[in-house]
Amino acid sequence: MPASRSWMRIWKRKIRRIWQDTGLLRLGFTILLLGIALLFARYSWDTPLVVQAERSFYDLRTTIFAPRADQDQRIVMIVYNDQTLIDTRKRSPLDRATLAQALHSLDSMGAKSIGIDILFDQPQDEDEELIDAFKAMQTPTFLAYADVENNTDQIIYNQHKFLMQFLEQAGGQNVQPASIRFEVDNDNVARSWPPAVAGLPELLTRRMAPTPGYTDYQGSIRYRLRADNDRPVFTSLPIDLFTNPDLAAAFADQIKGKHVLIGGDIVDIDQFETPLTTYALEGQDATGHTMVGLEVHAHMLAQMLDGPPWRHMPEWALWCVSLLVVIAAILTALTELRWFQLIPYLSAQVALFGGLPVYLAYRNVDTQNLPAIGWGIGWIIAFIAIGSAARAIGSHQRRFAQSALGKYLPRDIATQILQEPEKLALHGEKREIFVVFTDLEGFTKLSHAIQPEMVAQLLNRYLDMLSNVVLEHGGTIDKFVGDAVVAFWGAPISRPDDGYYAAKAAYAMWEAGEAFRADIPPGVPPIGKTRVGLHWGEAIVGNFGGKGRMQYTALGDSMNTSARLESANKALDSSIMASREAVEHSKLDWWRPMGRVRLRGRATPVDIFEPVPNFPASDTRHLTDILNRLSTDSKTDIQTALEDMDALIKRYPDDKALHNLHNRMKKAGNGDAYDLG
Repeated sequence: MPASRSWMRIWKRKIRRIWQDTGLLRLGFTILLLGIALLFARYSWDTPLVVQAERSFYDLRTTIFAPRADQDQRIVMIVYNDQTLIDTRKRSPLDRATLAQALHSLDSMGAKSIGIDILFDQPQDEDEELIDAFKAMQTPTFLAYADVENNTDQIIYNQHKFLMQFLEQAGGQNVQPASIRFEVDNDNVARSWPPAVAGLPELLTRRMAPTPGYTDYQGSIRYRLRADNDRPVFTSLPIDLFTNPDLAAAFADQIKGKHVLIGGDIVDIDQFETPLTTYALEGQDATGHTMVGLEVHAHMLAQMLDGPPWRHMPEWALWCVSLLVVIAAILTALTELRWFQLIPYLSAQVALFGGLPVYLAYRNVDTQNLPAIGWGIGWIIAFIAIGSAARAIGSHQRRFAQSALGKYLPRDIATQILQEPEKLALHGEKREIFVVFTDLEGFTKLSHAIQPEMVAQLLNRYLDMLSNVVLEHGGTIDKFVGDAVVAFWGAPISRPDDGYYAAKAAYAMWEAGEAFRADIPPGVPPIGKTRVGLHWGEAIVGNFGGKGRMQYTALGDSMNTSARLESANKALDSSIMASREAVEHSKLDWWRPMGRVRLRGRATPVDIFEPVPNFPASDTRHLTDILNRLSTDSKTDIQTALEDMDALIKRYPDDKALHNLHNRMKKAGNGDAYDLG
């Protein structure tokens, strides 16, 4: 009780302070934002843009927890495809003599029902033969129906008129019309069962297997993924197998006691995207592909045969969770804790509100229209609203950090500095940092050969790619100098693994450069490789400049050394070069020694290393031994070292950097530093 009362007193004081300090206008605005947060948390599926994220998250959940099903023994699809149309020389949509012959065969095989997803909306010469086949059917058979009012993209008035005449002639006790209308969202994804529409007959799948609970069901379609990569979820047989009675008899066991769906599997017709299209897992052929309407019918039919519909989260429960989201954001904002103190609270809320949609999907609850993204947006809006009202305008340091940090610092460091502004020195301080310097070979020359607009487009894309690498690896972007990127690790906040991530980033920036040069627009001349230099050393880090403009940057020899290492790549036939200081602090084992050089403008030699992840460790040790023997005064050691180097490079004929080292060894002779000039 005492602890509870203490928390209550703290929150009462904070609420009272907000009331007194914000004023009526700001308070009214805060209340308005809280109302917006609540509405977002409840109605995000009705909000433009947000609904796309909601659908994407729903599709992901649906795919992850989609049943992994063996081949369904209750349903079989009889399909005609492009080859069938070629063979029968009919395109509108299937040779009806072929269908009539197949129906004669199927009718004798004991199917439970037959659903035909083919609109008979145009005359053919074989219509009488097909009508006779329908009149003779003993199996409950349902013919596709569509009208102009509800299927404007499938049928026009004259087609509908012919369809009605055809159905009247073909209909009977065992042959009846059924709607084939689908409910497709505006992103062309079939997620839901279509609602009943006045004037349309009942849906094809509902007519084929009437099931309690599905008469007015408008929830989600439960798609399945195959459990066996070699066996599709539903058996699909070519219709040609059933046109010959003797051949068809061999497939009687495939039809007996099953629901049969007949329709097309045409490349460019009747194709639908489903939740599986984007997110189906490895080995599932749904990924990136659409699904023919006949298979969508099959999934709906299987869902009915499986039993009761998916449950929905009731309306009152959705409102309760939305309100809880807003309350949680308010309480979190009022705590005013440091970031590390907030972690347990934020983790618990992420687990609750982020995990709830996943848990419900796992428990076979229909989570379509569940505002999972809306909860997050509502939480953020409520947190911002209360946080801005609860905190007075910060100090000059905080205002500066809020406006500038996000432009050159990774998110976690920026967040920490916003909570602890004293960690960002407003002047200069000596720090040990890792510096990465990059340059794009030949870009200046290229910029004179193409239009300025294309130069800007390419440069912005290139810098964006490299900036993302820096921030993803926890680095600080120092500056852009033309196409060069300068970044460092160890300031404004240093971490034990700065060296590891700086080295990883250096390699990733080169990889990003390779990806960039491989994906240039047509007509642009080839672009050179990205060269990278990495060094560790002392620098003066802080904000420098005048009152009107300041820049957070690093100054000192370590910056110059990194730039010289980048430039040295050209003479060394390499792409990435690091100093011994950086290598020893990186905690990585992918480095191979590349000798000792005297960088341009520097008198002190530098031991240089190249990251080669795929270079065998045994060869790295052998190369190190060779370089060590070169540094001795023994002519025998030097001679054997050069001979060993000859043997080593023969195994790597395409390794330009290694051959360059060999040439430098020959010129230096006794292992002295090679002067790059």
